[in-house]
Amino acid sequence: MHPVPNSPEERVAFHKLQDHLPDVFRRVTTDRRQPQTVVVVPSLSLDAQELAKVTGVHHYEERMLYMLMLLRRPKTRVIFVTSQAIDPIIIDYFLHLLSGVPSSHARERLFLFHCSDASKLPLTQKILARPRLIERIKASVADYDNAHLVCFNTSPAERTLAVQLGMPLYANDPDLDHLGTKSGCRKVFREAGVLFPEGFEDLRDGNDITEALARLKESDPKMKRAVVKLNHGFSGEGNALFYFDGPHAGDGLGDRTGRSMRRWIASRLPNLRFEAPNEHWERFHEKYKEMRGVVEAFVEGEVKRSPSSQNRVNAVGEAMPISTHDQVLGGPSGQVFLGCTFPADDAYRIEIQNYGLDVAKVLASKGVLGRFATDFVSVCEEGVWKHHAIEVNLRKGGTTHPFLTLRFLTDGTYDAETGLFHSQSGREKYYYASDSVHSDHYKGIGPADLVDIAVNEELHFHSTTERGVVFHLIGALSEFGKLGMVCIGDNHRQAEFLYRKTRGVLDSVTRK
Repeated sequence: MHPVPNSPEERVAFHKLQDHLPDVFRRVTTDRRQPQTVVVVPSLSLDAQELAKVTGVHHYEERMLYMLMLLRRPKTRVIFVTSQAIDPIIIDYFLHLLSGVPSSHARERLFLFHCSDASKLPLTQKILARPRLIERIKASVADYDNAHLVCFNTSPAERTLAVQLGMPLYANDPDLDHLGTKSGCRKVFREAGVLFPEGFEDLRDGNDITEALARLKESDPKMKRAVVKLNHGFSGEGNALFYFDGPHAGDGLGDRTGRSMRRWIASRLPNLRFEAPNEHWERFHEKYKEMRGVVEAFVEGEVKRSPSSQNRVNAVGEAMPISTHDQVLGGPSGQVFLGCTFPADDAYRIEIQNYGLDVAKVLASKGVLGRFATDFVSVCEEGVWKHHAIEVNLRKGGTTHPFLTLRFLTDGTYDAETGLFHSQSGREKYYYASDSVHSDHYKGIGPADLVDIAVNEELHFHSTTERGVVFHLIGALSEFGKLGMVCIGDNHRQAEFLYRKTRGVLDSVTRK
């Protein structure tokens, strides 16, 4: 019998499993021929209403198919579990990207399971509701001494699954997930000593939002706008902007108590400008009362960028830099994540890397484990960049799979001294990646069609040149006209050219 989910007994069992993780880590990192089993559960265990704002979100489980690259290790098994079956052509596509091992050899060590469940429940919950599936997964594990579970993000459900599978989870303890909320990361930034916007955290409702906005305006009468954020917003779509303009906007500034200004702010909350399409105040406010949130000053600037620092705390507790990116943002006010370029601009990437590492060290001291990213808004004033930490994504994110795709494909390494990546051949490598390549004209393109287009138009990644395009979210293309891509080149210009060329090809072949 397994412990009751979320009980003290389950936590004890979970921590006993986690105690084995450092030994597993040491064995498999020192010998690539060491037998191991990696169970991949790409569950987006996040708020369902927030996820519903993302087009084709149930296909985002496919983003972790880069983990199939682990099959390059000759004695590694990968068990990949999804909500629904993945088209075999998509699996073949990733297996053919492997170099140094026949795809037939890799396929023998790949075990695919699915729940036959298209509901909106997170994948992990679907697995837990299927004890026979759990038993089939366990029967596919070759060696429990060298087995571990990986996931997209953690919740109590992932802890329960780790205990029921009987293997450690290489990810953050769910009891520490509060550190990655919008409120929690502000506290981490404060402790790390990095710059972050003025604001207030742990707010509960509209009254708190009103008070926070009023106090921000009182501290800076010239403030034009502020951001209201849900604690667990996803990809920027849990954000909304408040504008300090309009009729009577200045009322109350001379009032010692500011009651008039507060009344004006409260009356304007229904006019928040939401990043998510079709969002409205009543629904947003209910969600805010449920998960709480923050209010903070919007970082203004004529020359502004949105870089990100990726870090990892490994299984033995060491914080280390992984990469830097410049984020490509969109949405009504440029807060929605669309993609990224690697590496970040050489004018500031080492600064961003170091600030991110300061944050990572604080998180490591609190027991955080795994990969995460710290996002910044950077403003250039008189030739000097000033970096404002905005949030920590305490999970794998939109910058995780592009970088790991590059690393697995090229066997390269990241140089923390320069912030550059070199393939095994010694070439500097760059990429432009997006999760949001979208057009209604793309609807109806199946996986086989996409592979044909990539091959015929010479877009496919070539291991000899170490250049080309790797697609992901392929399953979302036919239904939603949406897919992702990582465009790898020898410099930024080449990577962006591959992106534009691919978009042009897709537009051309779908509009004939």
